[in-house]
Amino acid sequence: MRSATIERTTRETEISVTIDLDGTGAYEISTGVGFLDHMLEQLSRHGLIDLSIKAKGDTHIDAHHVTEDVGLALGSALAKALGDRVGIRRYGDALIPMDDTLARCALDLSNRPYLVWRVALPQERLGSMETELFREWFQAFAQAGGITLHVEALYGSNTHHIVEACFKALARALRAAVEIDPRAPGAVPSTKGALAGAGGMKS
Repeated sequence: MRSATIERTTRETEISVTIDLDGTGAYEISTGVGFLDHMLEQLSRHGLIDLSIKAKGDTHIDAHHVTEDVGLALGSALAKALGDRVGIRRYGDALIPMDDTLARCALDLSNRPYLVWRVALPQERLGSMETELFREWFQAFAQAGGITLHVEALYGSNTHHIVEACFKALARALRAAVEIDPRAPGAVPSTKGALAGAGGMKS
């Protein structure tokens, strides 16, 4: 079972995440930030990853701490579930249309975190959530998950569609990358024989 549970508690947030990489896309998500819940549901459903996420935090101030810390906790759970990353395809990419929008995601489960974020968001808010926080979520997720992550909105005018297309592209790319490669199920997908730790050697 490629699953893991992470609990993260600070003065600002209290978060519990359970992930199953070989799931069906079932989810139970409550962060206190409605639009973030909606996006995480997309990640679960389109990635065929089962997710349980429960978060409480200082949302009376704003959504920043909950958003970032959920990204960190989910990335940590992903990394734990992947273990030594033996047998995975490692790479994934997806091109997702949503009405006026086209979004692209390419990623490498390299254990070398890096984010390239080329996403322009016309609106400053979606519901109660500041849209600049989506970059913070992707950054935290990539950092804790050990992911080289490139996300682009190639075009689009509706902010809701742009953000949702980015999450769906991430979901599909992640679904491909975490899959066990039937041609090399016991092999590390690297010429070095091991994927680098965060900040480690290239592989």
